[in-house]
Amino acid sequence: MTSEGKTYTRDPDGLSCLSCPVRSLCLTAGLPLEEMALLSDIVRPAITLRKRETLMAQGTVLTSLFAVRTGSLKQVVTTDSDEYLVTALCLPGELAGLDAIAKGVYPGSLVALETTTVCEIPYGQLVQLCDRSAGVCQRIQRSLSQELHDERLSLHFLLHRIAEVRLACFLAAISERFRRRGYSPHRFQLAMSRSDMASYLGLTPETVGRVLVKYQQQQLLELQGREFRILDLERLNRLAEANGRRHRQQFS
Repeated sequence: MTSEGKTYTRDPDGLSCLSCPVRSLCLTAGLPLEEMALLSDIVRPAITLRKRETLMAQGTVLTSLFAVRTGSLKQVVTTDSDEYLVTALCLPGELAGLDAIAKGVYPGSLVALETTTVCEIPYGQLVQLCDRSAGVCQRIQRSLSQELHDERLSLHFLLHRIAEVRLACFLAAISERFRRRGYSPHRFQLAMSRSDMASYLGLTPETVGRVLVKYQQQQLLELQGREFRILDLERLNRLAEANGRRHRQQFS
C-alpha cells in the first residue's frame, strides 16, 4: 500500500479475523462465525507503520477503512490557514476513516503515534458485504453512532469547560476506552504528546503541562514518561462531570 509515495510493510501471513486478539472489539464483535469469515475474506494483510508515519494523507480519495490492531493513530487536520489540529485518537479495535464516507475523501491525515499495525478493509467490498450480512451492516452503524457520540461529547467539553475539567474528561474517557478493551482503567500507556493533547482539547501545551502537574500534586494521578497511573478514578470522574468554572474551587 502507498500513500504520498511511501510503501509500507504488509504481513502476508498475518492473523485472520477469526484468530485476531482484538476481534471482540472490532467489526467482528458478536458476528456468527460464517459472517466473521466473510469479513475476514475481504480484509487485506495487515500494514505496519513506524512512529510518525502517515497511513493516509488529508484529501486522499477514500478507498478503505482501517481497523487498529496494535498501537494507536491520530488524525491531523491542516486548515486553510495552516493551523494543525489533532481531531481524533484511534486505539486497538477502533476504526479509522469512518468520517471520510460522507465526502469520499479523508478529512485529515492518519498518523501513527507509535509502532502500529492496522488491518485494511476495502470500502467498496465492505459496502457489498453489508448487502449480504446484516451483522456487518449493524456493526458499521454502531461504529458510526459511536463516532457521532464521541464528537458531540468532545464539542461539549471544549465549549463549556475550563482546562482542568477538559483534561479530566479526556483522561476519564481514555480510561474507559482501555477498560472496554480488557485493560486496566487505572494504568495505561498513552502515546500522545503534550502538544497533541493540547491541540485535541483546544488548549496550549503549557496549560496541559500545568494541569498535569496540578493533578499529581492533588494525588489524582502519577506520570512516568507516557505511562499514566490514575490514583483516584472516582475523583477524576467527579472532576470530569464538574460544570466548568462554578466548581473550580472544589478541586483546587
